[in-house]
Amino acid sequence: MKKPFSVKAVVSILQQLKQEQEFVALHEPCFQGNEWEYVKECLDTGWVSSVGKYVDRFEQMLQEFTGVKRAVAVVNGTAALHISLKLVGVERGDEVLLPTLTFIATANAIAYCGAIPHFVDSSLETLGLDPRKLEAYLGDITEERNGQCYNKLTGRRIKAVVPMHTFGHSVDLDPLVDVCERYGLELVEDAAESLGTYYKGRHTGNAGRLSTLSFNGNKVITTGGGGAILTNDEELGKMAKHLTTTARVAHRWAFEHDQVGYNYRLPNINAALGCAQLEQLPRFLKEKRSLALKYQQEFSSIDGLHFYTEPEFSTSNYWLNTILLDSNHVEYRDVILEETNNQGIMTRPSWRLLHQLPMFSGAPKMDVSVAEQLQSSLINIPSSSKLGARNVKA
Repeated sequence: MKKPFSVKAVVSILQQLKQEQEFVALHEPCFQGNEWEYVKECLDTGWVSSVGKYVDRFEQMLQEFTGVKRAVAVVNGTAALHISLKLVGVERGDEVLLPTLTFIATANAIAYCGAIPHFVDSSLETLGLDPRKLEAYLGDITEERNGQCYNKLTGRRIKAVVPMHTFGHSVDLDPLVDVCERYGLELVEDAAESLGTYYKGRHTGNAGRLSTLSFNGNKVITTGGGGAILTNDEELGKMAKHLTTTARVAHRWAFEHDQVGYNYRLPNINAALGCAQLEQLPRFLKEKRSLALKYQQEFSSIDGLHFYTEPEFSTSNYWLNTILLDSNHVEYRDVILEETNNQGIMTRPSWRLLHQLPMFSGAPKMDVSVAEQLQSSLINIPSSSKLGARNVKA
């Protein structure tokens, strides 16, 4: 029999995490491998910038782990998205579809292209973009002109869709691919949070022509900053590397550039850190899954909320663990946030929905009632891999 809902019951479960710690972070990095050795080699040899063996090795390791043909390491996930959108042909004045429930970097990258974010709703099943609701919406507001998709309400071309795998849980990709094919839209996966997540046995980032990763300090693995562009199109991969290396034409000494490029390449010293982190990724994923299972068991005893678990078609990395309050208890969301943070247990709400931000308030959007529901009820709870290590046998 479940316990009645109470703030105290929720907080008491999270208090178990503290043990000897004064502060429990939402997600912190773990450096227990070859990080010191690899970074020291960069310092000792002087190969610390955007050229060096660890950049090549890191890209190769990403290709092997995710199953893509080409990975291009860059300075952060936002830069990866910016270049990916340019490579699929997003131009100034185009509209790009994205969930309103996502980190602001997704919309910022669209704005860098001079394009307009067009906000769509999320699914309760995945927390990410809802492809079925999107399909019905596009049927109402679009028309075909010369083989391309146009918004009848604004007159602008709709060029691409950028789903984001929220908190590491995969979007339902197959129906989304079908929508993109039907409406002639480019699919660029924002897989920033989903390294180690699989959709129907295939790693996220393989559905669209291009996808992106982030290696910020709070991700499953980190390079300090850092990101990557993934693709199964060799030519796009070559162009991604060229554009992110200031579009410099290879030459032993001359500086020749054949177009406007971007200084977005990941430094070798950061890639060294990434190589050491990738070596430990299977252990991190095992520990994070163990923590999620523990949360699922603990929170199942409390009425009025549920711990979010991976969709049936997905194997998730459980990047950020999530509890959802039911409609009768959403008023307690901020009380729980305040109480846990006061006690040194870091929790947070979802990002503010992007259409509510002043710079995007005038952008087009569909009905986003599910995203609004999630915003009011969602709490992210501590998710560092080391918290799950306590439950994993050596």
